[in-house]
Amino acid sequence: MNKEHSKEWAVEARGLVKTFGDNRAVDGVDLNVRAGSIYGVLGPNGAGKTTTMRMLATLLRPDAGEARIFGHDVTKEAHIVRQLIGVTGQYASVDESLSATENLIIFSRLLGLGRSEARRKAADLLEEFGLTEAAKRPLKHFSGGMRRRLDLAASLIAQPPLIFLDEPTTGLDPRTRAQMWETIRRLVETGSTVLLTTQYLDEADQLADRIAVIDRGRVVAEGTVDELKASVGNSALHLRVQHPKDIAHARELVEQVLGVRSSVTAEASKITAPMTDADQVTDLLIALRNRGVQLAEISVQKPTLDEVFLTITGHGTGESEQQAMAQPNRMEEASV
Repeated sequence: MNKEHSKEWAVEARGLVKTFGDNRAVDGVDLNVRAGSIYGVLGPNGAGKTTTMRMLATLLRPDAGEARIFGHDVTKEAHIVRQLIGVTGQYASVDESLSATENLIIFSRLLGLGRSEARRKAADLLEEFGLTEAAKRPLKHFSGGMRRRLDLAASLIAQPPLIFLDEPTTGLDPRTRAQMWETIRRLVETGSTVLLTTQYLDEADQLADRIAVIDRGRVVAEGTVDELKASVGNSALHLRVQHPKDIAHARELVEQVLGVRSSVTAEASKITAPMTDADQVTDLLIALRNRGVQLAEISVQKPTLDEVFLTITGHGTGESEQQAMAQPNRMEEASV
């Protein structure tokens, strides 16, 4: 692998396999994560997301396959890989008996920072994550959202070029989730690459440049959000007429202009129909106006990621399987 190729790809994985007893938790996963992007790994609990993450972060040794981080083999060059990554798990990797400041100073010192530099880094990170007012408070008094933000702050002490975020917003309230999303976007803007695992469809939709859907240990689909949505069907036209008496005329025009008949459904004053070309909306609006049909509302909607996941896997992300490993992620294991 040449150096230019190593700079282009933050993560390259081929045929990763990991088994635990009779359970094949990861069954031949391939991933390509471009440097400077947010890459989402989507799937239900037990799908193999976290196990894949741990192998890439050198916390688990693959049973088969290979993976490289910026061109460095995760098995043969683990010591180099650990200097290039930061890992944030589903639970804060911090000491609850210490304050936020003390936790960050300890992590900074372990990473080789001097005493004054460690204090300065801790203060900067606490301000970045909105935790300055709680800096001296013991972690046992922190909310779940505050713990998650502190965990992410700890993983950024060394400013790694690649950050693994394993379900970073699980259990957070909507406001705190939105704050975390903004922080993740800023990380990429400042030069980092983010590999994000999540079971939240809206999170993947909001953040990820590309998405891999993992189910039962395998990548069952991969692409941009738009590519995945397009793979499961067309967009849908939704319109509602102002006067119920016009519903028959509106339905006739929808079928005629869009070239669909049996798929059009009318309910009260509403009509829904599949649409392959959004430009057809203009033709339809002109036809409706010429016929004197007045609309209350009209919209064109792409398939949701919920529909994508259901179509691809046959079940929703809320369904879980037996988790292969229950060990907590430890940031320090990937950083020391």
